[in-house]
Amino acid sequence: MPEPTLCCRARGGYCDRCDLLVGLDGLHVIGVERDDGGRLVIEVESESTLMGCPACGVVAHGHGRVVVRLVDAPAMGRPVTIRWRKRRWVCPDAGCPVGTFVEQDERIAAPRSSLTTRACRWAIEQIRREHASVNGIRRQLGTGWRTVWESIRPLLQVADADLARFEGVVILGVDEHVWHHVSTTPIEAGGRGPKELTGMVDLTRDDQGRTRARLLDLVPGRSGQAYKSWLTERGQVFRNGIEIATLDPFRGYKNAIDDELEDARSVLDAFHVVKLATGVVDEVRRRVQQDIHGHRGRKDDPLYRIRNILRAGAENLTDRQRARLEATWAADERHVEVEVAWSCAQQLRSAYHQDSHAAGRTVAQKVLDSFSSCPIPEVARLGRTLTQWRREFLGYFDTDGASNGGTEAINGLIALHRRIARGFRNRDNYRLRMLLIGGGLDPSPHTHR
Repeated sequence: MPEPTLCCRARGGYCDRCDLLVGLDGLHVIGVERDDGGRLVIEVESESTLMGCPACGVVAHGHGRVVVRLVDAPAMGRPVTIRWRKRRWVCPDAGCPVGTFVEQDERIAAPRSSLTTRACRWAIEQIRREHASVNGIRRQLGTGWRTVWESIRPLLQVADADLARFEGVVILGVDEHVWHHVSTTPIEAGGRGPKELTGMVDLTRDDQGRTRARLLDLVPGRSGQAYKSWLTERGQVFRNGIEIATLDPFRGYKNAIDDELEDARSVLDAFHVVKLATGVVDEVRRRVQQDIHGHRGRKDDPLYRIRNILRAGAENLTDRQRARLEATWAADERHVEVEVAWSCAQQLRSAYHQDSHAAGRTVAQKVLDSFSSCPIPEVARLGRTLTQWRREFLGYFDTDGASNGGTEAINGLIALHRRIARGFRNRDNYRLRMLLIGGGLDPSPHTHR
C-alpha cells in the first residue's frame, strides 16, 4: 500500500484524510516518517495565500520558508514531532519597520514555544485528571522536564491571575499542611521558606446540595495572620459573600474569621471534634494503666488489649468486641474511669449520627452541659474546650452539616501529588501544581488564547 504522502504528491494537492487524522487546523500534512528512535515526524504547512504586513497592511511578498520543530501530544503510543514549514514574507514598503516576518498561529503553538498548544493542554490534563508527574509526561513526549514545565507554566499563571475563580464562594474552609521537611531557610537566602502552608478551599454546595471542594490558594505559614492577610487581599465583595467558614480547633484561624468575616457563621469540623474525644479516651486509658500496673501497656494487660476497640464507634462493634469490653470493665473496678470516658466519647460522637440535625443539636447541648463537671479530669478539660468553642461546635447543626471534610480531601490530593513528584524545591511551582490538581485553576482553551 503506497504511503499517504506519495498519494498526495501524485494528485498535486493535500490529503483530507491525513489532515483529519493529524488535526491541526489550518495546516496540511505533506509528509510522515518514523525516525531511528521510533518517533513520528509529521511535516506540515499552510496553504499559500495573500498576507498583509502586520504593521502597515501592505500585501507582502513570499520569501521562502523556515522549518520549526515542535513537540506534539503522543499518538499511537509514540512521541510525535511536528515539522512546521512556516512561510516567511517581506514587506515591500521601504519605510516599514517590520521588514520580514514569519507566519504565526497560536492555535498551533505560542510564539517561541517548544510544545504545540495541543501538547500543552494534553500535559495539563494528564496532571490534573490522571495524577501524572511532569517527569512521566516528558517521557511520553520524548523531551525534557524543563521543556514541559516551561511550556505549561505560563498557561497556569494566566489562569491563576484570573480573579473570576474567586467568585461565587459561599462556604470557605481552611487548613494547613507541611510541603517540605528540610530547613526553613528563607527563599531569599536560597532555601524553601516555611515548612507549613495554609490552604483555602471553596466548599460551596451545588444545586443538589453536594460539595465540590476546590482549592483556592496556598499561602506560606500556619498562623491567623497568614489567613487574615489573604482574606484582606480578596476584597470586601469576596468577604461579604462568605456565609459559612469551617475550620479545625486552631485559635489563630478563628481570630482571622472573627476579624475579617464578621457576618459568616464559623463551624468547627466534626472530624476534629470526634478526634479530640478519642484522644481523651486514650489519655485516660494510659493514666489508669500506669496507676494500676506502674508501667506502660503490655500485650497481656486488659486495657492495652482493647486499645483499638476503644477507638471504634459503638454501633460498629461486633458481639465478640462488646464481650471483650464488658470483660475488661469487670476485671478491675478501677477500670471504671476508662469506661466512663469511652461512654462520654460515644455520646459526643452520636451527636453527628442522629436522624436529624435538630436531634443532634440536642445531644450536643447535653454534652456541653455535663462534660465540664465530670470528675474525670480529661473529660472535664474536653468539656471546657467545647464550651470555649460552643458557637462553632453547635454551628454544624445550624448549617445543615457544614464541615471541613472537603478541605481534608484536598489535603489528601496534595499529599498524593507530593509523593508522585518525589518532593518539590520551588514553592511557586508547588503552588501552581496543587492549584491545578485541586480544581482552583481552569486553563481551558479560552484561557490559552
